[in-house]
Amino acid sequence: MLTAITNTAALISLFIASISDLRTREVPDWLSYATIFFGFGVRIIASAVMQSWQPLIAGILGFIAFVIVALVMFYTGQWGGGDSKLLMGIGVLLGLNPTLTEIPLLLIFWINSVVAGAVFGLGYSFYLALRNQRKFLRAFRKRKRESRLAFIIFIAAALLFCIASFFFQDPLVRSGILLIASAPVLTFYLWLFVKSVEESAMIKFIPIEKLTEGDWIVDEVKIDGKYVCGPKDLGIENKQIEKLLKLKHKGKISR
Repeated sequence: MLTAITNTAALISLFIASISDLRTREVPDWLSYATIFFGFGVRIIASAVMQSWQPLIAGILGFIAFVIVALVMFYTGQWGGGDSKLLMGIGVLLGLNPTLTEIPLLLIFWINSVVAGAVFGLGYSFYLALRNQRKFLRAFRKRKRESRLAFIIFIAAALLFCIASFFFQDPLVRSGILLIASAPVLTFYLWLFVKSVEESAMIKFIPIEKLTEGDWIVDEVKIDGKYVCGPKDLGIENKQIEKLLKLKHKGKISR
């Protein structure tokens, strides 16, 4: 019964977050906090009814596990604060059984999220590349010219693996080495593709009024020698947006 309630709550939270993200490009804080408090509330009640600490301990462990993951994703710039806080709530709901007698649902959820995210991200990147074809090709050619040294290094690594494959008679081993040999070249072109899409389709000028918390600022903004915001921030914060709006009203920023 507890599993059915927590899993349903997790699905509802993720559904609302997805709709909000598509419409406003952000996950509301109220949803993240509601998910966390609901998760702990349900597990406290379950522990009282079952007269066992296990449901609450599982929620705490799930929370801690996803706090660590969320912090890593946030500080490496992969996610914004809203996504990270929601993940903590999902950790409480799904929980982590301390006995680990079976594959944790938390781990299954994370693996599925990573795979789904990678497929969606790659598919969306191809869509952006096609939609901004001219800009993308221009950026791709430019980056390829600027990355000749890196390209040579990746090709050299691939050739070394190819040469090494001839020292093995086992066809399976040789095939495995040749497969590994393709990795450096594929990695280089994937990096080139992603950076070109980022430059041609993901960097754009938008009015200050349309900025939302978590947006990444490409160039550093300094007014009267004082830092306001920039790329070193892990996404712009609401207080920085408010400061930019005040500076715009004072005529110190034109857009």
